[in-house]
Amino acid sequence: MGDPRGIGPEITARALAEPLEAEITIIGAEDQIAAVPARHRVSVGAWGMGSGDDGDRKRVIRAGRIAGTAVEAAARLALSGDVDAIVTAPAHKHALHLAGFPYPGHTEWLAHLAGDVDVAMMLAAEPTPDDPKAPTLRVVLVTTHVPFRDVPALLTIERVVRTGRTVDQSLRTWWGIEHPRIAVCAVNPHAGESGLFGDEEARVLRPAAETLGAVGPLPADTVFVRAMRGEFDAVLAPYHDVGMTAIKVAAFGRAVNVTLGLPFPRTSPDHGTALDIAGIGKADPSSMRAAIELAVKLAVRR
Repeated sequence: MGDPRGIGPEITARALAEPLEAEITIIGAEDQIAAVPARHRVSVGAWGMGSGDDGDRKRVIRAGRIAGTAVEAAARLALSGDVDAIVTAPAHKHALHLAGFPYPGHTEWLAHLAGDVDVAMMLAAEPTPDDPKAPTLRVVLVTTHVPFRDVPALLTIERVVRTGRTVDQSLRTWWGIEHPRIAVCAVNPHAGESGLFGDEEARVLRPAAETLGAVGPLPADTVFVRAMRGEFDAVLAPYHDVGMTAIKVAAFGRAVNVTLGLPFPRTSPDHGTALDIAGIGKADPSSMRAAIELAVKLAVRR
C-alpha cells in the first residue's frame, strides 16, 4: 500500500522475504503485488507505468488514486475485523491530494475513516531480533504536519492532555505497560529559562504535565537521552521536527511510525517514497521490516 512510483512495493517484498508469525494480506496495484510473499492479495487496479517521478500530472494523479484506494481498502478490512493490523508503505502526499485525498497525512486520514477518533502520531524505536540490545525511544507528536509559525497557537493545554491520554491508554493496552512513564518535551530552549525564552512551558506544558501525571516540561536537548536510558516510556514532543529529528538521529532505519488511538494498530516505516531511487534495488527494507514486526506484536497484544 504505497505510491506505485516509489520504493513501497520493492521494500515490502524484501521486508517479507523472511517468514513472519502472521498471515499477510497485500493490497495494491495487481502488477506490483503479484511477486510479494503473502497469503492473500487485494488488487486496487493495475499500474504498469514504471518507477520514479517524471512530473507528468496524469501519471501522478493515477499513482495517488491507486495509493489512496489501497489505504481505504486496508482501513475497511481492519474496521470489519478481517485483518488485525495494517502497515502502510510510503505514499506521496502531493499525489494523494491531486487524486482527491485531501489529508495532511495517514494519521489524520485514518482517524477520519475510523469515525473521527482522537489519534496521536508515535515514532517508536525498539529492540529488534537483529539488535536485541538497542535502546527504546518512543516519541509522540502533539502537533504534526503544520508550519512552525502555527505551533504556538495550536499548543494548548487541552491538546497536550488529549494527546497524553491517548498515549497512556495505548501504552497500557498495546504495549502492556501497567504504569506508563510519560515525559513532556519543552518547546523553547532550556525549557523557557523561567520565562526568559518564552512562556509556553509555564502557561501550557507544565499544567498539562501535571494533569497527566507526567514529568516536565524538560529541555529538548536532554529529555530524549533520558528516555533512551530508560527513564520514560514515551516523550510528548510539542512540534514535528523536534520529535522527528530526535528519533531519526537515534534510530534511523529501525524506527516505526505508529498511529495511536485507532481501533486497530497501524504502523509504517520512518521514511518517504524515495522516488529518486525507486526501482534500482538500493532501498533499505529495515524500517519496513521493523514496521511489520511491530504491527504483528501489537496485534497479538491487542
